[in-house]
Amino acid sequence: MPLDAPTTNTRSSFSETGTLNVYHRYIPMSQPSLIFDAHLDLSMNAMEWNRDIRLPLVEIRRRELGLKDLPDRGNNTVCLPEMRRGRIGLCVATQIARYSTRFSKLPGWQSPEQAWAQTQGQLAWYRTMEQAGELVQLRTWQDVSAHASLWRNSTNPGKLPIGYLLSLEGADSILSPRHLEQARESGLIALGPVHYGPGVYGHGTDDEGPLTARGHELLKQMEELHIILDATHLCDESFWDALARFRGPVWASHHNCRALADWNRQLSDDQIRALIERGAVIGMAFDAIMMVHNWVHHKSKASDFGLKMEKICDHIDHICQIAGNAKHVGIGTDLDGGYGTEQTPMDLNSIADLGSLAEPLAARGYKPADIDNIFAGNFLRFLKDHLK
Repeated sequence: MPLDAPTTNTRSSFSETGTLNVYHRYIPMSQPSLIFDAHLDLSMNAMEWNRDIRLPLVEIRRRELGLKDLPDRGNNTVCLPEMRRGRIGLCVATQIARYSTRFSKLPGWQSPEQAWAQTQGQLAWYRTMEQAGELVQLRTWQDVSAHASLWRNSTNPGKLPIGYLLSLEGADSILSPRHLEQARESGLIALGPVHYGPGVYGHGTDDEGPLTARGHELLKQMEELHIILDATHLCDESFWDALARFRGPVWASHHNCRALADWNRQLSDDQIRALIERGAVIGMAFDAIMMVHNWVHHKSKASDFGLKMEKICDHIDHICQIAGNAKHVGIGTDLDGGYGTEQTPMDLNSIADLGSLAEPLAARGYKPADIDNIFAGNFLRFLKDHLK
């Protein structure tokens, strides 16, 4: 429950000043007019999973019947028609390509040069989708604001392009300062220096250590180029190293709470406090392994935990309790980020199901303005303040 929870006969919410308001009548929420998803691996699904995400969900699944090369075959949740149906009209869309050293057990490319080439192929896919009228790249706050208004005011989103802002998940593919400049010229607005394990610029999930010397130089150039630091996947030492050195804007695009899912992939309470102090927004991820304690990868099922989407409200509440308001949490689903419905809550079949969170949030006492901020407003406000 938000802050000091009222009795079961009342509902609570945050005021604009961050204090708790209590009122007595619960009004069911309607679907949101707009959802901003801060982390979707759209090009990875198209180029590495070989999915034509313009197709209906059922058709993509039908085409993958019998395929066994990946555990999520036939289980995808994301496609452009479902994004439109769920009014996910804006997203942060990634480029991703890890460099994997000779003896690494992690999948990836055998050289940073190959990783760079892969990200350029992903960029070419985004450009092709723009030419097809499916996507539109947003580079400035004016772009974002106009596109958000278009979607909020539309009664027929099925005919609208989806707006995307470009990010890079893991910086192994950045070969030199000039390559980062080229990425910025292509519209890159956010960058996470690492992914899983050790990387060129630092240490990520399930690893230990601070940023490398090249990582420190990367942060300096990111400041100069006005690129947002995505704190997602930084291991604890690299996280604190990055926040101590970087003076630009920071967010965590797809991160949940370690207090509720005990794994170093999630944010500790101290890390959440530090991000809030920097004005960050934290996007809630819908990967089941990031939602509950003791999930065993490739073995556990959502039914083992009775896991439903409402569990994410516990993570939202946890951040709001620490912040004292509902201004630092958003949506960053990471849906189809290498997993599908085999690793999502039982009641999440499609990304279009995100809007159903409005009801449990309202039942917990969040006012319509709070809920709108969680679905879109907080990340939009962040971009208004920081998108150069």
